[in-house]
Amino acid sequence: MKPNIRVGYGYDVHALAEGVDFWIGGIKVPHTHGAYGHSDADVLIHVICDALLGAANMRDIGFHFSDKDPQYKGIDSKILLKRVVELIAEKGYGIVNIDATVCLQRPKLSPHIEAMKQTLAEVMDLPLEDVSVKATTTEKLGFVGKEEGVSAHAVALIYKK
Repeated sequence: MKPNIRVGYGYDVHALAEGVDFWIGGIKVPHTHGAYGHSDADVLIHVICDALLGAANMRDIGFHFSDKDPQYKGIDSKILLKRVVELIAEKGYGIVNIDATVCLQRPKLSPHIEAMKQTLAEVMDLPLEDVSVKATTTEKLGFVGKEEGVSAHAVALIYKK
C-alpha cells in the first residue's frame, strides 16, 4: 500500500523597490527596499503556499488568488496562507512540516528568522519545530546578488488524514 504522504515544492521571485514595505515570512523587516507585487509580495509565504498546493495537486497560488483580481491587491499574504491550509484540509490533508530558504543579499535575515517561524507556525497552526526557515545570499551573483530582487524556495510534506 502506498504511504499517505506527499511532498510539494515552491519557488518565487519578486523585484525589490525603494520605499516599499518589506514583508517576509509574515513580518515587516526594516529595509530601504521592499518586495514589489500585487499582494504584499511576501515571497516566503508565497513559496510555502505553492509547496502546499503542489503537494495536494491543487495547482498554484496564482490559480487560487489571481493577481488580476482586485480583491487581492495589497492583501496580507498571511490571509492567503491561512486559506491554503484550509483548502488542503478540505481535501483531507494535514501538514507534516515546511522547510524554506530565502535568497537575499541584504538585509541580513538572521535576526528575524525566529519571528518569521513563530508567525508562520501560528498561521498554519503548527508546532514551531515543524517550520524551518533559512536565509542565504547569492554571493553577489545574479539579480539577488545585485539587490534587484528576492527569491525563495520551499518544500512541504503533507499527509492524508
